[in-house]
Amino acid sequence: MLWAAYVHHRLLFDPRYASFCDINSTVSCSEVLLSRYSMAYRVPVAIFGAIWFTGILVLLGAGTWGRASLRENVPGYVFALSTAGLAVVLYLAYISFAVLKVYCPLCLTADAAVIGLFIVSGAATSFPMTTLPKRLLHDFKTSLVSPLAIGVIVLFAVGAGSAVALFARETAIADGALANATSQLAAADRRSEFERWYAAQPRVPLIVPNEGAKVLIVDFSDFQCPYCKQAYLSLKPIIDKYNAQQPNTVRLALKDFPLDSKCNASVQNGGPHPFACEAAVAVRLAKAKGREQALEDYLFANQETFSSDNIRKWAREIGQVTDFDAKYAATIEEVKGDIAFGHTLQVNATPTMFINGVKIAGVLAPQYLERAIDLELQRANAQK
Repeated sequence: MLWAAYVHHRLLFDPRYASFCDINSTVSCSEVLLSRYSMAYRVPVAIFGAIWFTGILVLLGAGTWGRASLRENVPGYVFALSTAGLAVVLYLAYISFAVLKVYCPLCLTADAAVIGLFIVSGAATSFPMTTLPKRLLHDFKTSLVSPLAIGVIVLFAVGAGSAVALFARETAIADGALANATSQLAAADRRSEFERWYAAQPRVPLIVPNEGAKVLIVDFSDFQCPYCKQAYLSLKPIIDKYNAQQPNTVRLALKDFPLDSKCNASVQNGGPHPFACEAAVAVRLAKAKGREQALEDYLFANQETFSSDNIRKWAREIGQVTDFDAKYAATIEEVKGDIAFGHTLQVNATPTMFINGVKIAGVLAPQYLERAIDLELQRANAQK
């Protein structure tokens, strides 16, 4: 839970942060930790979980080094706390599986730990639970005459209180601190500051048709770029949500900008993504087979295993492309066309997106992407 709290803190303050457990749109710590169910009283649920587990560790320590009577009672105390913890994790599991339909590996690991503690402590408790209040009162009175016990209790209480107060204060600051595409703005009111920043940006005229959509997002991307993967996984479910509410509200147009010198002349010495040009060609050829989306998803999910052979294999097996090499030369010229288009828009890194012409360089956190789309929809409705 401490790691989950750390991830939550980074997500609140650093929109470029990519959690190691953001695997896809279904398995994602970020999606869960940024949901409205992840906070209680302006404090991340993960902080309360960390305090709970710390309390369990304190009890287990008491059960190891404390008096004989305390050692006997500790399994019952852990069982009581685990029963309460089990109720909480079952509720959060329901939210994850039934409401959000997104799964957080860190959260599920903590859930499994609570369930394990519940089972083990229940089996280890050797006395009726109805006697627990009396035992607790006796152990508390006895602890008051032990300097070591008092020190541990005070340290735990101060640490827990400080953690809650600190995160409550920092979350309030996060609610009023901007995290935009370049992570350069910070202010007392995050949302209003983002809106002011966004409204002040120039709009670049694009030659990409919106095909009737109110919001056109042109995303210059690289299939081997980890940040492009993060942006794609954040953006896709948001677009799907708006289009589910009203079809063709938001259109995403992916444009190729491989950081690979084989097709991008602005990249020197091979570039950081040596198979990105081939990946871009594979997706274009798969589009003719109606398999563009499937191949895009697969490429982003398997960046770590990119190679010329694998890309050709995936193009054949997933994209149904049987003439990759025969059409490579002609198709790479189309990729270069996207790159040249990007250069006219002063694109020099990936991902770079344009939301109805407003340039966003870098990765925006999901809440800012949604806010930008909302602002564009408001603008479109006002122009009717």
